Amino acid sequence: MPAFPGATSVSALEVYDGVAPDGLAGGTPHVHLVSAEAYLVVGGRGRLHTIDGARTFAERALAPGDVVWFAPGVIHRAINDGGLEVHVIMQNAGLPEAGDAVMTFPDDVLADPERYADAAALPGPEASDADRLAAAHARRDLAVAGYLALFGDDGDDGAVDPDRLGRLHARAAALVRPRVPDWRARWQAGALAVARETGHRLDALERGGDPGLAEARAAEASVAPAFGMCGRLQRYDTTNDHPEGAR
Repeated sequence: MPAFPGATSVSALEVYDGVAPDGLAGGTPHVHLVSAEAYLVVGGRGRLHTIDGARTFAERALAPGDVVWFAPGVIHRAINDGGLEVHVIMQNAGLPEAGDAVMTFPDDVLADPERYADAAALPGPEASDADRLAAAHARRDLAVAGYLALFGDDGDDGAVDPDRLGRLHARAAALVRPRVPDWRARWQAGALAVARETGHRLDALERGGDPGLAEARAAEASVAPAFGMCGRLQRYDTTNDHPEGAR
């Protein structure tokens, strides 16, 4: 099967409309460690809240046709102001699905891998839709509590506490570090292999040869619903490796 363009992955996302304890509807704040992410807004209205590596908080309006993207390391939270739907494009297909994201749970949860795993888990497909949605909201609410704590104790002036943000970065890196060998293998077989293939095609064209046109094939993806961190997903299976809970 040919690789999906750019060795990315794509999913359709209906952002949660349940209200978190701070009065805002939307998804779970989280951060990706090695993969960039992009939103293509296709319906509704909302906002994207971000905290970047320079400790800067920003809010961006989201409306149909908007495209926003952010580097790995940017904490982000999708706010649903009414029917917000986006198509999500993720770098390094396979890595986000293998746990590249860390949710902004309170520090005591981030410090304990077992507690983090328990807090991040959702019921399986044997559970009712209502129970799974309730668990996704509870997980979101716990991450919102940790996210709000990053702003310190001086109110809602948007000032991010540098020590708390630095500690979250350290906790997140420690949580994912054991997965790096698996991620490296996925990257080598996916995004890196696709980039190298482009180089081989350029080399063949430069030599006057066939860049692989005789072996060209088409493919299509199957789709499966899931409860993600930010909302209900229609996940397009371009890698055949999509455990529950990603995105």
